[in-house]
Amino acid sequence: MSTVAARSVKLPPPLPPTVRRFRQPKKNIPQTKTERDRILAAVRAYASETGLVPPMPLEELREHTEKLMVFHGIEPQHRDYTGVLLSNEIWRESLATVPFEKRLLLMPKCLRVESKCPAPFDEFGLLCKQCGLCSIQDFQNEAEKLGYAVLVAEGSAIVMSLIQTGKIEAIVGISCLPVLERTFPYVEAAAIPAVAVPLLQDDCIDTTVDIDWVWDYIHLTSDDKTRRLNLNALHDEVKTWFTAEALDALLGKPQCQTEQIAREWLARAGKRWRPFLVVAAYQALRENPDGPLSDDLKKAAVAVECFHKASLVHDDIEDNDSERYGETTLHTEHGIPVALNVGDLLIGEGYRLLADSNLSSNIRSAALRVAAEGQRELCRGQGAELLWNNNPVALSNTQVLEIFRSKTAPAFEVALKVGAALAGRLDDCEDALHKYSESLGIAYQIRDDLDDLGDDSAAENNVSIRPSIILALLRERGKGEVKDTMEALWNGKATAQPDKPTIRKWAQESGAHEKAMMLLESYKEQAIRSLQEVDLPNLKGLLRRVIGKIFNELEIKGWCSDFEEKNITDEAKAAAAKAAEHLVPVVAK
Repeated sequence: MSTVAARSVKLPPPLPPTVRRFRQPKKNIPQTKTERDRILAAVRAYASETGLVPPMPLEELREHTEKLMVFHGIEPQHRDYTGVLLSNEIWRESLATVPFEKRLLLMPKCLRVESKCPAPFDEFGLLCKQCGLCSIQDFQNEAEKLGYAVLVAEGSAIVMSLIQTGKIEAIVGISCLPVLERTFPYVEAAAIPAVAVPLLQDDCIDTTVDIDWVWDYIHLTSDDKTRRLNLNALHDEVKTWFTAEALDALLGKPQCQTEQIAREWLARAGKRWRPFLVVAAYQALRENPDGPLSDDLKKAAVAVECFHKASLVHDDIEDNDSERYGETTLHTEHGIPVALNVGDLLIGEGYRLLADSNLSSNIRSAALRVAAEGQRELCRGQGAELLWNNNPVALSNTQVLEIFRSKTAPAFEVALKVGAALAGRLDDCEDALHKYSESLGIAYQIRDDLDDLGDDSAAENNVSIRPSIILALLRERGKGEVKDTMEALWNGKATAQPDKPTIRKWAQESGAHEKAMMLLESYKEQAIRSLQEVDLPNLKGLLRRVIGKIFNELEIKGWCSDFEEKNITDEAKAAAAKAAEHLVPVVAK
């Protein structure tokens, strides 16, 4: 029997019911989370660069919205949506300065599951019964814990009455576009900070919303000194530490050919998420988040990347992969014995870098302990997969997620905890970082599975069986030929392997693709929820933004029109290209 199948599986956290409920957005709303996040990132960049000041009259808001849309190739039907997001960002800094106890969270009753909701109404709106079927309960509980006033009601009259009492100085709302359009004049007249996360539907029943955006605005506070930290710039700086010249300056020149090969492998392409997370956690927990980055921090970040790159060398050997980063793998280039030795050298180099610092002995000890624990857990997860390969049997989706938890999450946990240790704050947040990393790692691996099956550029386009969430869901949801093929693949009895386009087609038709996307959003949401008990505003705020940073930069390739470039029309692209050189000076100004 398979080791994975036989072991006592630790189930990942339960999926939030709010994410399990899926409805297609209205046509005037971008249809995918990927596209909505792209537009939000464009809006935030524009608002930051132009320095727009609230309150902004509607006509002026429209003018800026038009410029933004042309520059970024946003579809015309998303004009109102983009305008709402821009208005939110103009008010963002003002909202951050208002104490939580002076804010109102306003939610629509249509967020509930109408056919099952047990909540009654009074003259002020819905009285939540905490049944857990929708997001109202979670938003209300967290907001009230922070000090917000909370209303689940419709209509501007109540809001204006509360504003006139002087007790409410800012509003965080959730609403559909038609209601937002009608209430804009009231909010503009009141001239108080107001942001509104658009509902994805406007039919007033069982509506949904981008939950992570709501969490972001609810928690926004000037106490979070990292809220203005440019994560893109920070990530870009971390990447510069991995050029051959930078590594030589930090670590010294390689002393032998083996060390030279290891250094070249370390400098090869990579997203550098793990060293970025070391620095992000450190910045969130240090006394001065804007202070310079020391060589000791750089060494710790490089150490974590050494561990990661070593695991990739070993993974490629174990999986018999011939390509990595679009180039030949290390063992293909130098042979398995040399590659194994280089991987081992990188692990030793990582521990040397953590130990060889000017930090206090207790900080060094904490960082080394974190790295050792993470290495052991990662090997357990990889070992479970390798032993399964010796005797493959079908795995359920929860068993696959368990492998993700033990194989992918530890590297993220090591990165975050090493950063916290270097800041001297590991004891304050160790449990929260563990929970956050588990959900982040699972979400990242789900995204990696989606991305891998969408990549037709690899030398091998046939699907090789391994613990994959798509293949597990396809086996559970497929019918007829699809199910028979999946059973044969999982149990090592297939005479032929389907290619990636076939798997994608089956996944879309069976609902496996949609389920995987919902799982992805669930674990991103779970990562954000894990921060609820954290009392460190800098860490809480920055790690919420890290989720957006990582997943906004990842791209699912070739699945369907929803995730391809053709979401942006040729006409919009042409207009953007034509206007870009004229608008760049305006935006820069």
